[in-house]
Amino acid sequence: MAVFFNQATLTYNDITVNSNIVSGEIVGALALTKTAVNESYEEGERITYVLSLTNTGATDYANLTVTDNLGAYAFGTEELVPLNFIEGTLLYYVNGSQQPAPAVSTANPLVITGVDVPANGNALLIYQAQANEFAPLEAGSNITNEASVTGGSLADAVTDTETVPASVGARLSITKSLTPTVVTDNSEITYTFTIENFGNEAVVATDDAVITDNFDPILSNVSVTLNGVPLATPAGYTYNTATGAFATVPGIITVPAATYMQDPVTGQWSVTPGTVVLEVTGTV
Repeated sequence: MAVFFNQATLTYNDITVNSNIVSGEIVGALALTKTAVNESYEEGERITYVLSLTNTGATDYANLTVTDNLGAYAFGTEELVPLNFIEGTLLYYVNGSQQPAPAVSTANPLVITGVDVPANGNALLIYQAQANEFAPLEAGSNITNEASVTGGSLADAVTDTETVPASVGARLSITKSLTPTVVTDNSEITYTFTIENFGNEAVVATDDAVITDNFDPILSNVSVTLNGVPLATPAGYTYNTATGAFATVPGIITVPAATYMQDPVTGQWSVTPGTVVLEVTGTV
């Protein structure tokens, strides 16, 4: 949109009279809308973006350039880019029909050249970008990136932004180990279950986290600890000595949220997961 002003001058008998000033605006026929398919993002996740270009004018727009800053943000005197464009994911549609993908001249920032939008028509650009080590993951974080269209017969750049928040929630993994791995009959072994939470939200008692297992061979004289603290049965766990079926009581296991730290020099984010260790010791 461009605003303009105009004033007329009347002269007579060496007298000058100015008219009032009128104003108007020129509204561009090309509109850009940027939308993310993903509602949120996690570490290393791909985000799909859709750029919709609509031409309400009677003249084609040809050879446009589309630029996406991939969420670049200031970090001290530097600029960090939290997204990586995924090569080969660019799709291009004109009036609903897929066309050969236009050229990508640079991937950071993403610059797409040779985009055409027909008169009274539309074009779609669809592509994916992956959250990298510069993408913040703490609750309340987000990635906001801007797309702009320039070139062709455009007088001014047409822009739009999209903001995608970091996912909020727990993200658990569990690993199981055995010590020792070689035993004789009537010897003691220990199963160790390590739960790690890479998410930005803790697992609390009301989440009813439960570990179940079926020990084979069946264990006898079982003892259980959670983070080194003994658990009693049946308040903390149940164990069937006839079948080897083991389960913790819902709500006994809670897991703290991960902690996130941004390196003050490189700007890279690191994740330290919240951790809980359950150990089950028994005789085989």
